[in-house]
Amino acid sequence: MTGTVRFVCTSKKKGMVKRPVERIRLQEAHGVEGDAHAGPGHRQVSLLLEADIDDQRALGLELEPGAFGENIVVAGLELARVGIGSRLAIGEAEIEITQIGKVCHDRCAIYYRTGDCIMPRLGVFGRVLKGGEAAAATAVRVVELVERDRIQVAVVTCSDTCSRGEATDTAGPAVARLAEARLDAHVAVTRILPDKQETLEHSLKGLADRGIDLVLTCGGTGCGPRDVTPEATLAVIDRQVPGLAERMRAASAEITSHAWLSRAVAGIRRTTLIVNLPGSERAATENLTAILDTLPHAVRLLRGHTAHADDPRRKQVATAKPEAQPLKVVVR
Repeated sequence: MTGTVRFVCTSKKKGMVKRPVERIRLQEAHGVEGDAHAGPGHRQVSLLLEADIDDQRALGLELEPGAFGENIVVAGLELARVGIGSRLAIGEAEIEITQIGKVCHDRCAIYYRTGDCIMPRLGVFGRVLKGGEAAAATAVRVVELVERDRIQVAVVTCSDTCSRGEATDTAGPAVARLAEARLDAHVAVTRILPDKQETLEHSLKGLADRGIDLVLTCGGTGCGPRDVTPEATLAVIDRQVPGLAERMRAASAEITSHAWLSRAVAGIRRTTLIVNLPGSERAATENLTAILDTLPHAVRLLRGHTAHADDPRRKQVATAKPEAQPLKVVVR
């Protein structure tokens, strides 16, 4: 999959439109040299498809390159297929896609100037893996494609001892392997954090803002004084999904009565599902296995695909009244 750079843009301040320049230098692990968004984070460079900008122009907006705060405008690339974890070569430089869209907490100058900032919906962000220059007509090539429709998973291990290097995390890697094998998921993020509620809350919020579909936490769900993962989860979610935690406890209780001491919760922050798992490798994989078959449908719903495949709302409404059909029940 290939495309071409049409424009490159920079700005000195965040939240402002960027201005087209002749060329930019992408710095490894930093971003665009001299740009306000450059730095050590995961959103070091931003891209938009020229066709998406042209759609806004067709509405009567007069838009210059950089109007939506994008660093690089590309053409000819199926950017809508490019998911988190994909790698793009831009000339000699290379970037890894780390976020699709973004959350705007306040209206910025871009919104007031254009009336509708498309960056939160259509922007693609990445970190620079290899430096190099880019300018108009620079070739863009997909080095590694992670399809946008794959489930994006983050695994967060919550453990004081593992975070200090005093113990080895086996639950997190096992959960990641299970998600890859059974869900065909792309594990975009793995991290180990101490059992500190504020730190966990910050991490969960950030992962949801990045567009991760499913966050699986491991550990901190028991009755110990440092077990605060449920509290951190409840503090950041908008809605609970109690059935998932109920199903995990019931399945685990068939193995051990200690399952009823689990305080694990599951819930939704914006379009991200967060599920708490136990901290031991065996218990974490057993609990995840108990709910695996429900997760793809949950992700589809959160992505906005709310009509079922056999939902009559998806079919064209006939002018004549349809004949009643007998109810068909299949028992497996």
